[in-house]
Amino acid sequence: MNATETIEHRWYFVHTYSGQEERVKKNLVHRIATMDMGGKIFQIEVPSEEIIEIKEGKRVPRRVHLYPGYIMVEMIMDDESWYVVRNTPGVTGFVSAEDERDKRPKPVPLESWEAEKILQQMRSEKPKARIGFTKGESVRIMDGPFADFIGAVEVIDTERSKITVLVSFFGRETPVELDFLQIAKL
Repeated sequence: MNATETIEHRWYFVHTYSGQEERVKKNLVHRIATMDMGGKIFQIEVPSEEIIEIKEGKRVPRRVHLYPGYIMVEMIMDDESWYVVRNTPGVTGFVSAEDERDKRPKPVPLESWEAEKILQQMRSEKPKARIGFTKGESVRIMDGPFADFIGAVEVIDTERSKITVLVSFFGRETPVELDFLQIAKL
């Protein structure tokens, strides 16, 4: 066994050409099947999550890459599996560190908790909202009992897809909790 071999299967980040992650995954799946590497290369993931963007007053779901230009590969690292992954079209290399002994780059596996955290984020059922508002920005309320009022963004809660806007009533600032769809930029 040489410097790149390990006995256990671990997750590794593989660098790809940006924007080619899905194509690289497809190519690698094909290579695994044709080169009979299913016993050493187990799973390939393109770290991504679903987000909700607000465009023209509508919620638009979209998948975004968490780490553009990278895919995750669960594998047993040895020379043969390294060669199959490294020489897949679109792959530029493994995330590596220089080995102290032979002064050549050695792929660095993710810690198990790091890999689990990324996989958990990908499995998240509720899409995250991505909005174009910032705290303190002036907005117009478009819907509900406060329609046509103008206020300032106070709190942005992306987990609940809610935004708190300070609206002036009778000379007092009053916080109003709204859905992202209920406001628009001035």
